[in-house]
Amino acid sequence: MDLYNFVSLGGLFVFLLMAYGLSMDRKNINWAVVIWGVGIQMLIALVLFVFPVGIKLFVWINRIVIAIMNSYLAGAKFLFGRLAFPPGTSESGQSSLGFFLAFQGLPTIIFFSALMSLLYYYGILPRIIQWFARLFSRLMNISGAESLCAASNIFAGVESALTIKPYLNRMTRSELCTVLTAGMATVASNILAVYTFSLYKYFPMIAGHLVSASLLSAPAAVVMSKMLLPESEKPETLGTDIKSYAEREDNVFSAVINGANNGVRLIVGIAALLIAVLGLVALLDKVLVFTGMRINGLFHLNLRWSLAGLLGYLFYPLTLLLGIPPHDAGIIAPIIGERGIVTELIAYQHLADVLRQNLLQNPRSAVIATYALCGFAHVASMAIFVGGVSALAPQKTGVLGKIAVRSLVAATLACLLTACVAGIFFVRGSILIGS
Repeated sequence: MDLYNFVSLGGLFVFLLMAYGLSMDRKNINWAVVIWGVGIQMLIALVLFVFPVGIKLFVWINRIVIAIMNSYLAGAKFLFGRLAFPPGTSESGQSSLGFFLAFQGLPTIIFFSALMSLLYYYGILPRIIQWFARLFSRLMNISGAESLCAASNIFAGVESALTIKPYLNRMTRSELCTVLTAGMATVASNILAVYTFSLYKYFPMIAGHLVSASLLSAPAAVVMSKMLLPESEKPETLGTDIKSYAEREDNVFSAVINGANNGVRLIVGIAALLIAVLGLVALLDKVLVFTGMRINGLFHLNLRWSLAGLLGYLFYPLTLLLGIPPHDAGIIAPIIGERGIVTELIAYQHLADVLRQNLLQNPRSAVIATYALCGFAHVASMAIFVGGVSALAPQKTGVLGKIAVRSLVAATLACLLTACVAGIFFVRGSILIGS
């Protein structure tokens, strides 16, 4: 271990202190939830980063995910030809035309959505989710409904709320905050494949770290949610284990077809979101540059007047608290900051650009950034999750609207907390960076 491992440890306590300061009811904070939540994170990270058996498991998971991801190329190449070839690859005398998100990254969502649907159909994922839900509810003493939703978010996205649909209208404000926070602090398995595809060439162990981040972020989401909006009521499912409400497909063909169709709808939504958000950000940047040049000239300043630049200034001290060295923090801070506006997908693309240009001096910077970005903690996602849960629980629409921003803040802090945990255990020279 070196100095930066201890910086990450200190950052962990600072982020918990920030959550305490932002809490709506400090007297009712359940410190058992906080201690057990952070303890679960520490245990998972210790096993995966330090213990030989955990490191082997980590490497094995990375290889499995990469192998599965490469399998999807069969269908993509058949449809798109050379456009689907990853950068730097060739086949049958034809070489890649470069990286195209629409033809190489997004199609992975269809394949992984179908695969996840199959795993649900055969009962594999429900059993895993049920085990995590039981772990969370018993150790952290949270309700069965919110623990099941948090566990589901390790593998699913907004659809995870379907697993607790019968309970949503009767859930407390604190429980609903946990539902929204868990959704925004984690990423769905099918989206995880896109990040892997973008970064694998420059970061060979990226898949293992993304899976690890998904595991670590679920308890972090519960911790931050329960600190910012502590439980002051008695949840209906407190101390009980509940089963997932998700409906099983009629047969394996229906599972594949419906899973693939869900992936298509998700791709359309992502594409529309990226076109709209990136266009609006570009317009905002023009306004900021126009205004900023005059302010710089008037006050003899040298500030970067763009959304990423301003967010970089805001997130720079937080990035240092993660345990990222100062010489890399100036590069990583804008990427972490912009996630809240332009989505984590674009932030990961920018991280890939940084790695491609070899701009980082310390490998821990890329690892910690990977964990900090691994979540749907952005404005667009907040609207999606509030809308999705409101559709399932119309009676709670008003409550969801009031706690939405607080949930987004909790999700952002949860991602930063997860990054700190990764920073505590990651050491220079570890095989978990790859080569």
